[in-house]
Amino acid sequence: MDKAGYQLTDFLHGLSGKQGDEIIRRGTTRDLKAQTVLFHEGDPARQTYLVLKGRLKLGKVHELGKEVLIRYIGPGELAAMITVLEGRDYPVTAETVGETRVVGWDRRTMLQIMAECPQLSINMIRNSMDRLEDLQSRYLELHAEQVEKRIARSLLRIMKQSGRRSGDEIIIDFPISRQELADYTGTTLYTVSRTLSAWEKKGWVKSKRARIIIADPHALVLFSEKG
Repeated sequence: MDKAGYQLTDFLHGLSGKQGDEIIRRGTTRDLKAQTVLFHEGDPARQTYLVLKGRLKLGKVHELGKEVLIRYIGPGELAAMITVLEGRDYPVTAETVGETRVVGWDRRTMLQIMAECPQLSINMIRNSMDRLEDLQSRYLELHAEQVEKRIARSLLRIMKQSGRRSGDEIIIDFPISRQELADYTGTTLYTVSRTLSAWEKKGWVKSKRARIIIADPHALVLFSEKG
C-alpha cells in the first residue's frame, strides 16, 4: 500500500508510507477465501484486524437464535479494536465477503505501536466516534423512519462506503442478498423484495443475483429525505 493508500485508510491516516509499512510488518497478514469466518462471536478477542482488501460482514446472533447483520467492514477499516484492547470476547462473528486480505495485531503489539505513534490513538478515537454515530443513526431510523425510507438510507449508506461509479450509475461493489439487506434494515425479505421491485420499475435501482446497482442515486436521496 503506497502513501496515497495510507491517506485513505482510517487507522493509518496521517502516517507516512514508511510508518505504515512498519506497522503492517509488525502484524500478521492473512489471505482468506470467500465466506471464511475470521472470528466467532464469544471467542476471546486475540487480535484486532485491519482490512487491506475485500470485506468483512459482522453479524450477531439474536437471543432467539436469528443472526442480525450489524455492518460491513471494508478496506482501510478496523474490526474489534476496542474489544481487543479491553481484553473482552468478540461481540460479533466476522465472515469474509469475497476474497479478503487482513492484517492483525495482538493486544501487546497494538499497545506498543500506539505508544510509539500517538497519531494511531487519535485515528482510533475518530474511528470509534464514526462507528457510534453510524449506530445512533441506524437506531433512530429503526424507531422513527418508515420502512421504505430505512431501506433507501441503508442502500445509500452502503453505496457511500462501497460504491463504484459506472457512468451515471453506482454499483455496490460486493454481493448483498435481499435477505441480508432485510436483516440490515430490520425488516422482512418480503418488504425488501416488494420495495426493490417498485424502485426497479421507477428506474432507481437494478437488482439481480445478489448484486444491487443504484441507477438513479439522486432520486433515492430525495426519497430518503422526503418529509
